[in-house]
Amino acid sequence: MRKQLYIVGAGGFGREVYNWLLALPEASRDWDICGFLDNDPSALDGFEYAPGIVGSPEGWTPQPDEVFVCGIGRIDVKKAACSQLIERDAHFITLVHPTALVGRNVHLGRGVVICPRVTLTCDIEVGEMAMINCHSTVGHDAQIGAWTTISGNCDLTGGTTVGQGVFMGSGARLLPGKCVGDGATVGAGSVVIRSVSAGDRVFGNPARSF
Repeated sequence: MRKQLYIVGAGGFGREVYNWLLALPEASRDWDICGFLDNDPSALDGFEYAPGIVGSPEGWTPQPDEVFVCGIGRIDVKKAACSQLIERDAHFITLVHPTALVGRNVHLGRGVVICPRVTLTCDIEVGEMAMINCHSTVGHDAQIGAWTTISGNCDLTGGTTVGQGVFMGSGARLLPGKCVGDGATVGAGSVVIRSVSAGDRVFGNPARSF
């Protein structure tokens, strides 16, 4: 039976996710894309994305024939919007764009979004509700925690560990074996040559606290 699919978040990343969905075989076979859920009813003003915003995450009661995908990159907003739906038994799909390269023994948690041209080499764990944006690369034996956002063109080399709720800005790099602790922020273009503590904010080459 076909499912009704809703995108949580109607901002820029939510609109990108809408387009990624259209590239999936499942989009025409298994789902009807029924619109966006967003707390801002004007989020799509000026854009043509029928059927538009049909409700808000906080006011939505998931039904058995509904599935959801997260279209929010900012971690605190993503958690606030999606956690309440999960608590009400919403089923989040895992989206992997057809152009992504996914090797052996790559395990993706519930609700993960893998965008175009991402490379996941082999023996990788990606926690639930994490997102990896376009052209990023994750090397062998890497681990990425739940709710983490990896922006575009990032490079997580072999044996790296990224904790839960981490934000990595565009073009950030982790050297082999380095760790980024839970809730940390790695600024755009940063090169992590030393492990980053939980909750820390680092920027630069080499990355330093700021």
